[in-house]
Amino acid sequence: MDIEEVFYPNLAFVDIETTGSRFDLDRITEIGIKTLTGNEIQVWERLINPQTFIPQNIQRLTGISPQMVENQPSFDEVANELMQELEGKIFIAHNARFDYGFIKAAFKRSGIDFKSKVLCTVKLSRLLFPEQPRHNLDTIINAHGLQVSVRHRALGDADLLLQFWRVCESRFGKEKLNEVINQLVGNPSLPPNIDKGLIDSIPDGPGCYIFYGENKTPLYIGKSISLRSRVMGHFQGALTQRKEMKLSLQIRDIDWIQTGGELGALILESRLIKERMPSMNIKLRRSKDLCGWSLVEDDAGVLVPVLVTHHQLAPGLQDNLYGLFYSKREAHSYLKAIAKKYHLCEALLGLEKRVEGKSCFGYQVKQCNGACLNLTPIALHNLQLKTVLELFKVQVWPYSGPIAIKEGGEMIVIDKWCYLGTAINQDELYELADSGEAEFDLDIYKIVKKALSGPFKAQVIPISIR
Repeated sequence: MDIEEVFYPNLAFVDIETTGSRFDLDRITEIGIKTLTGNEIQVWERLINPQTFIPQNIQRLTGISPQMVENQPSFDEVANELMQELEGKIFIAHNARFDYGFIKAAFKRSGIDFKSKVLCTVKLSRLLFPEQPRHNLDTIINAHGLQVSVRHRALGDADLLLQFWRVCESRFGKEKLNEVINQLVGNPSLPPNIDKGLIDSIPDGPGCYIFYGENKTPLYIGKSISLRSRVMGHFQGALTQRKEMKLSLQIRDIDWIQTGGELGALILESRLIKERMPSMNIKLRRSKDLCGWSLVEDDAGVLVPVLVTHHQLAPGLQDNLYGLFYSKREAHSYLKAIAKKYHLCEALLGLEKRVEGKSCFGYQVKQCNGACLNLTPIALHNLQLKTVLELFKVQVWPYSGPIAIKEGGEMIVIDKWCYLGTAINQDELYELADSGEAEFDLDIYKIVKKALSGPFKAQVIPISIR
């Protein structure tokens, strides 16, 4: 009995090169397409005149120079031909939202409404090869022994995607891949009041998104390094998660703000939640009433925690500062908790009245090691207290003045742990650095401290005030 051969829908393996990463600002310099129709492969390749500057780092990466494209057609001139090439095919690309977003935006500028079913080979790799730790194109090349012709050129990378498809076909069969197509290309449900065109216009880069309800009331603010994918994740989750379903039914509009990267998105999210107070976010508290502990040695040589209230607080400048806390009550609760956990004396900590020669209450219930009765040396009690508090020490600002943290095409300006703003050129950079004191924010302090102790340490630019 003959087995009927399985055919796919028409598949277009697409790759583009561009002048940058933002499809609203940057332009396409090259398009490469390998189309699989039945068992036949067609090739379409064009250099495109972007009619704008190609940055040096992009020229080095792609090898595409201004001279190579100056006599080539603009996107407008190839738009109709490209539309015919892509029409009726499944658009397959690696990190497909990038390529699809650029091409859709370019078509829109040419007055063409381009829509296509999209399949991302990152998602394909994650689905079929979950054991792989990474799914970027270089990893896929190495993992499956793909033959590289020209890396970071459109047709060369499109060919890599076709090769990967053949690897998947060989491993899992055409019938399985057709199932995968249906699984990955299927359109997720959108909220009833949200148009697909709005979703398509959301960039898939880093930033913050805002969901609005009736009368532009903020419902939820989130951040992501892939905005559109994260927003769509909410709507896919609405099918199974009660909170997401409730959110989905209330949404009337979506807005977003792009950032240079994840750090900018984290800072922006913290600021937006405090400013707009969306109803479905966990409330973040402002830092105007912050307080912290400092350690002062009394006449008996005992280190006693003394509360520094917001009137005397100067985070980033005070070396002897531990915490921080949003209220005096929170600060005292923390001190009581560490006393109990580490068997410290609450009388010596100033949490209860200290009477010479008498034990504290904690000693009577075996929660104090007896420093109040000199059963534990005062020096040891001091050392234990300093060791515990060291984990919560507020770090002194480690720079002589303001700094900029470079992320993407932006520079995040910080001074004494305070966020001053984001600059995109040198004039803005110095204007922000000269702008004076900003309000200290505990959440932003934590974000920036973590960033400067990690990968962003190498991205710091000290700023000399002019």
